Amino acid sequence: MNLRAKLLFRWRRFWTKQSGPKGFGRLASWLASFNTTPYHGRTFLADFNTHGFIASTAAIAHPDFTLGANAYVGDNVIALHDPEGGPIRLGDRTQLYGDTFLRTGAGAGIHIGTETHVQPGCYFVAMISDIKIGKNVEIAAACAFYSFNHGMTAGELIMSQGLVSKGPIEIGDGAWLGHGVKVLDGVNIGAGAVVGAGAVVIRDVPANAIAVGVPAKVVAYRDDMKI
Repeated sequence: MNLRAKLLFRWRRFWTKQSGPKGFGRLASWLASFNTTPYHGRTFLADFNTHGFIASTAAIAHPDFTLGANAYVGDNVIALHDPEGGPIRLGDRTQLYGDTFLRTGAGAGIHIGTETHVQPGCYFVAMISDIKIGKNVEIAAACAFYSFNHGMTAGELIMSQGLVSKGPIEIGDGAWLGHGVKVLDGVNIGAGAVVGAGAVVIRDVPANAIAVGVPAKVVAYRDDMKI
């Protein structure tokens, strides 16, 4: 490593250790990431800080938002808290990329496990029931998770009706969700399952199953695939 590279390494490590979601910590985050490549090119900054790294442009307006060791929160991530909202917990080395939106309310929380990767533009909205994502889960861009629904009684404005839920959303370890998958309340996606791009998941998907379509249906199992 030449002198310039050594100085740059020390610069980024120093400012990353001072970084945080508010005040001077935001400036430190910006200085640490200055002249780095966006998106995947900045995840290495989280390696410098056991408390994790939050990009300077992220808006963490949640009073109970915690990062595991070396977790990464990218540009323009938003985390919000409604009345009685539960916590948001990110596991060790979890990565949330740009424009991800997280919101909790009505007693529900969001839990994302160790080394899970969430690509840009995903939505996690937990009301009444939790959203629980396992470890080593791959979540492609533009996926959405809603653990509740609106009441739909006829003769009454939907916007004036209370929220309802069929139960928590649970995604098992090692699952993979393709681009634009939507997961609704009460759904359990088993460990190692694969859900194809654009699917809307309204019922459980067994472990190691491959599900596609609207609504999502199981079309095969990974155990039966021959390469």
